[in-house]
Amino acid sequence: MGNPESKHLKYLAVSQHDRDWGLAVNSVGFQDIAPGAPYPPGDHPSRYVFNPERGRILAEYQLVYITRGHGRFSSRSMGRNMEVKEGMVLALFPGEWHSYRPDSSSGWKEYWIGFQGKTADNWLENKFLHMQKAIFDIGLRSDVVRLYDEAITLAEEGRSGFQQTLGSVASHILSLAYYYDRNKVFHDSGLAEKIEQAKVIISSRLSDISPEEIARELFMSYSGFRRAFKQYTGFSPAKYILDARFSKAKEELTNTDLPIKDIAWSNGFANYEYFLTSFKHNTGMTPREYRKMTTGNA
Repeated sequence: MGNPESKHLKYLAVSQHDRDWGLAVNSVGFQDIAPGAPYPPGDHPSRYVFNPERGRILAEYQLVYITRGHGRFSSRSMGRNMEVKEGMVLALFPGEWHSYRPDSSSGWKEYWIGFQGKTADNWLENKFLHMQKAIFDIGLRSDVVRLYDEAITLAEEGRSGFQQTLGSVASHILSLAYYYDRNKVFHDSGLAEKIEQAKVIISSRLSDISPEEIARELFMSYSGFRRAFKQYTGFSPAKYILDARFSKAKEELTNTDLPIKDIAWSNGFANYEYFLTSFKHNTGMTPREYRKMTTGNA
């Protein structure tokens, strides 16, 4: 995968105009380190060269993707000498001591992109990036390699506005690393299948299902089911069911002439007043106003 050359490095000047975009790329490239070869190679700019025994501190974020070989990674927040293997993305943070190197018996191939800006700071603040979880285990992904190759090409061509496009590529790389890593954890544990089963149960029995009943049917404790469901979907089971009921009610208000009371009852809202109050809280409109807005009918 990727380019056939053994090394391609691009270090970029960043203007204030680029920083104002929110995400500016400082460096991008790849290198293929042969077994037994010195690491890192000695032709980087001085601010990027480091001794793996001493480590280094950068002034930027980096996402380093290992696509061949294995080695070790250390950081202040995660500890020392963690195993790194192909298919892993290392997240490096500004001001955070770290070190990594390939095993001399295997070497490795690495892609990286370095960036800085308010957007990246926001990822860290909102825990899409964690110093305590600096390794994404995503496997070998051709779409991720293509993004690194695209970033290298954009940087090499250097056309007007390329920094803004590079920023979107860096964002896409992180989003895929986040996505693949999270789903690998759920699939490896078997929880993904359980949560998908739960979503099917909710869809097919929307009017009369509870989170506790779903947990029992999946042979899970309620606390374990609730925790896994929220980690997987971003919603608690109760909130997911409630939102699904409102979505179905909205669909029926728009596409049927059913009385509003019947729509409320058929979607699991036994208390009509609660339905009216909750619907307005959810949408900013009463059910009647919503029907009129979406259909033009009273």
